[in-house]
Amino acid sequence: GKPQTRGVVRQRQRWTEFYNQDRYRCSLRSDTPTITKHRNLATMKTSFALLSVFAASASAFAPSGPAFARSTALNSVPLANGAMSFDRVCREWRCKYTGDKATSESLEEISKLVDEYLPQIKESSSDAKVNRLVCGSCLDFKLMTTVPLDDFGPWEEKGFAPEGEFLEKLKAIEGVSQVETQTITNMEI
Repeated sequence: GKPQTRGVVRQRQRWTEFYNQDRYRCSLRSDTPTITKHRNLATMKTSFALLSVFAASASAFAPSGPAFARSTALNSVPLANGAMSFDRVCREWRCKYTGDKATSESLEEISKLVDEYLPQIKESSSDAKVNRLVCGSCLDFKLMTTVPLDDFGPWEEKGFAPEGEFLEKLKAIEGVSQVETQTITNMEI
């Protein structure tokens, strides 16, 4: 269900379990059905009915999830025993640069390289999202290209083009070190 209504659903399940316990039900097996049991049963049925009405009305006002979540939920891959899922995969290219982030010549050259290859990178998918991350304290540079799961396989078969060329030029920049790649899921939540 929707994340906003999971708590209501769990509460409904708890009420159902409570209601179904023998000690709170008036049963034909009981030798001495008491008025108290009948009152408890009636009270519980009323409470359960009110809770059901509340849950139904609360979900009517709950905000719907983002459009991408509704449209891709059927194609997602579960993780963590179903606690998470993904339908977008990211290819990350990263390195270390030298110098201060405001005046780094190696970071400036990296920027020029990204500008040169950005149109080709975006050809990986019509729905590609490219993010640039720069950390000024640990001198990390990361370029993350996220594509829908359906587009990832074909892009991978092409060697994540233009990854090879881009990384070779990145390694040639003075002050750049620890050039690495990683494939990870990347979901907006």
